[in-house]
Amino acid sequence: MNFALIMFLLLVATGAVAAADRWVFAKRRPEGAKEPWWIEYPKSFFPVILVVFMLRSFLVEPFKIPSGSMLPTLLVGDFILVNKFTWGIRIPVVNVKVIDVGTPQRGDVMVFRYPMNTSLDYIKRVVALPGDRIVYRDKRLSINDREVTLTPDGSYSYLEGGLNVVMSQRFTEQLGEHMHAVLVRPEASPLHLAGVRTYPFRENCAYNDAGFSCTVPAGHYFLMGDNRDASDDSRYWGFVPDRNIVGKAFMIWWNFDELQRIGQSIR
Repeated sequence: MNFALIMFLLLVATGAVAAADRWVFAKRRPEGAKEPWWIEYPKSFFPVILVVFMLRSFLVEPFKIPSGSMLPTLLVGDFILVNKFTWGIRIPVVNVKVIDVGTPQRGDVMVFRYPMNTSLDYIKRVVALPGDRIVYRDKRLSINDREVTLTPDGSYSYLEGGLNVVMSQRFTEQLGEHMHAVLVRPEASPLHLAGVRTYPFRENCAYNDAGFSCTVPAGHYFLMGDNRDASDDSRYWGFVPDRNIVGKAFMIWWNFDELQRIGQSIR
């Protein structure tokens, strides 16, 4: 469901009624007559919808984490806030950038429109930038021929599907200036070749049983989940174009099950 489009249509509809009443219907009503409900309600909702639409379009937008692909950074059920202007001001609904403020950096956590179905919003971590050459072999990541620093940080377990306990090794990874945690299952394959789809610029990548290598095309980004062996990401469906960017995730504002996470920044 395209919530931004729905909000825009409601804004246009209520605004049109409010404008029509001001310039046409109000002049025709007898003095002191009550507004009909089909004018009163849209006029009342219009300023509220306008404020919400402006906030969501240009400042911050809330999202809920639906899966464990970003564990341990983000938990299922986390409600997060996304900064909509860090990487540029965009026209709502069509998502066209009109003012360039900044660009994503390696390690940033990005919300974006899924390239395979732009009606869906995904969240992953930026791993490689336009022009970068990324290699992932035997679960070790290299960017532009430099291996990314990976430091062991104990173990991590979580429930999958509500029943299965998954045991993973936890590491601290450094991408640019970002230090963050990632999970790796030693017994899992580095890559599931059967899951690799056909996508734009697929010719920029080479796959085998040990992993892959890719050169990121101009205007695109390569993103991966922190839960490396349980994430459907750029390894399988390709690059994220700049036009698909929604914003930068920066804070957890609510979690019903773990209240101590409220207010935590997203690293």
